[in-house]
Amino acid sequence: MMTEHVLPGDIEKRSFEIIAEELSSMGISLDPEQDPVIRRAIHSSADFDYAKTLHFSQDAVRIARDLIARGADIITDTNMALTGINKKRLAAYEGQVRCYMAEESVADEAKERGLTRAAVSMEHAAGDITESGTRAIFAVGNAPTALITLRKLYDDGIFRPDFVIGVPVGFVNVTEAKELILETDIPCIINRGRKGGSNIAAAIVNALLYGMK
Repeated sequence: MMTEHVLPGDIEKRSFEIIAEELSSMGISLDPEQDPVIRRAIHSSADFDYAKTLHFSQDAVRIARDLIARGADIITDTNMALTGINKKRLAAYEGQVRCYMAEESVADEAKERGLTRAAVSMEHAAGDITESGTRAIFAVGNAPTALITLRKLYDDGIFRPDFVIGVPVGFVNVTEAKELILETDIPCIINRGRKGGSNIAAAIVNALLYGMK
């Protein structure tokens, strides 16, 4: 098998060309607004299922970008997702990426209450956002309990997220947690099924950032 010679600076461009070619060969035509998000998810995973399973609420991309333009923060459920998000691009709109998972107070409270750190971190984030009055996009790529907690806060009238990117990966309560968000009126981008991951959460945020005008 012959390898393809591609200059280092052209690898990403060539990757997206291949994605376009393969989508075309599959007869898949993407919604223009959703297209950059789906392609970047595919680029991060080499998985074309995202062209079929990524669900966007009405005007999701426009709403998310409007939040970013107004200085929204990004709340992640893993430090891996935090690391993967283009913080310099987000800072241009006065937003920052935050993750509460490694905080000692979150770990201690989670152990005491018998909850996951992801669940407690969402509660802490919701409290801080409510107190500060900032806007925030939740990017969940690992823990279904993060989405379950956000839904409980919503149902209890305590907190309504401005936007949720819900792409946790796994087997236990993953598909169910995603559907819990889809049942609400919260603007969202959700990947139905078991697939996802912190890399996909970061990829979706970056696609939104790179498409800002």
